[in-house]
Amino acid sequence: MGYRVVVAGATGNVGREMLNILAEREFPIDEIAAVASARSQGDMIEFGETGKMLKVQNIDNFDWSGWDLALFAIGSDATKIHAPKAAAAGCTVIDNSSLYRMDPDVPLIVPEVNPEAIDGYKARNIIANPNCSTAQMVVALKPLHDAAKIKRIVVSTYQSVSGAGKAGMDELFEQSRNIFVGDPAEPKKFTKQIAFNVIPHIDKFLDDGFTKEEWKMVVETKKIMDPKVKVVATCVRVPVFVGHSEAINIELENELSAEDAQKILREAPGVMLVDKREDGGYVTPVECVGEFATYVSRVREDPTVENGLVLWCVSDNLRKGAALNAVQIAELLGRRHLKKA
Repeated sequence: MGYRVVVAGATGNVGREMLNILAEREFPIDEIAAVASARSQGDMIEFGETGKMLKVQNIDNFDWSGWDLALFAIGSDATKIHAPKAAAAGCTVIDNSSLYRMDPDVPLIVPEVNPEAIDGYKARNIIANPNCSTAQMVVALKPLHDAAKIKRIVVSTYQSVSGAGKAGMDELFEQSRNIFVGDPAEPKKFTKQIAFNVIPHIDKFLDDGFTKEEWKMVVETKKIMDPKVKVVATCVRVPVFVGHSEAINIELENELSAEDAQKILREAPGVMLVDKREDGGYVTPVECVGEFATYVSRVREDPTVENGLVLWCVSDNLRKGAALNAVQIAELLGRRHLKKA
């Protein structure tokens, strides 16, 4: 016996990936519905590569009663309206927006890192999916934290334009094309030209000079992994279509050699270690697209601090950073609580 599942925001980048991954992982489904805003009502969308076509329904008048799970990828404003309705109707919401992440009554889950936290989901019948850059980082760091206790994290991110949605991807494509033919490359979605450039600004600026994206990485890492860990982040948008990269420096409480860290990461759930220390012996964003794993490369000791390590981390942000993590949460919920299948 399977579940009755809704994908909200099914026509967007993340929503489509949710449908793809549900199909790929053969999630036990008796019935599936695709919902989106009124402008997409009536559109047809494929359920992964199953050949099954779904007619998109209008979320504004969707009846949530009788549905078991809803994977939300509709942004905070729409989630604020629709998630409480779904949850009240008995449909457990797994939300990809930032709206509920820091709500103390809502679990913020990365299944490889803090699966036990999902047990608190009944308080609101909502489970939060973390920020894409946070998700891949904690997958890579949790096994090292368990081994030697991380005290401090310094991370610089190199985030793809797909993190800004279809409009971000379109802008990179159009600007690149315009530059090649000598046309203007005026920014619309981003604050500056993104083609052949990098922008050290994601989300809005806060009073302390950090951006909201950087703040998310700090507070979400603390909630998911350990409130005692100190975190500082610099988040940068780069001209890559899909795949977020991170350069991570960690300071540990206990000694851990690079070799031992590699051994730990080689066995860690959700991690793929590719660290050959030779030309091409590391993973870049183009190689992680479409993959489930969080890739770690260039593990080395940091000689500037006691018990320090440095590593490179790459993941498909539309997958582990969003859709895959949401489906893994659904799988975890089924195993621990729903137990239909």
